[in-house]
Amino acid sequence: MVENIQVLDKRFKLYMPESVIQEEVKRIASEISHDYAGKDVILCPVLTGAYMFATDLTRYIAFDPDISFVRYTSYEGTQSTGVVKPLLPFTKRCQGRHVIIVEDIVDSGISMDYMIQELKKLEPASISVCTFFYKPGNFQKDFKIDYVGKEIPNDFIVGYGLDYNGKGRTFKDIYVIDE
Repeated sequence: MVENIQVLDKRFKLYMPESVIQEEVKRIASEISHDYAGKDVILCPVLTGAYMFATDLTRYIAFDPDISFVRYTSYEGTQSTGVVKPLLPFTKRCQGRHVIIVEDIVDSGISMDYMIQELKKLEPASISVCTFFYKPGNFQKDFKIDYVGKEIPNDFIVGYGLDYNGKGRTFKDIYVIDE
């Protein structure tokens, strides 16, 4: 475990080690396994940030869900632009099925709210939101977040799929900006 890292022009310090991350992933997977046993489930991980979380989550879920990646973006640097762009939208495979959107972090909720509204047009059986991190102090919407790994303050973090301008995703631990 590395205590401090440099990503582009920013310094970061250790925020959450891999062991704690994996404990939370197992807990969430257990809840999903219980809630969706015997149902037709499709997990929709949001690229690019949620790929590591989604991979670990599917390893611990007690059933074999279908997977369909989606990609929406609203970030530049360390800030959300407030404008959501669909790059790889939900598909008709979601129609009539129980959809779990898997996200790395829900911050303002603007992107997730946009995704939920788009997904509703496909008439899924249900929609659930699963996020590893949630920033309740920044949240501006009113949808329900069904599965949360950790609530955090308004800190900028990298690692475990989360990035700073496309870098820093591959660290197994999570780091917080140190400035």
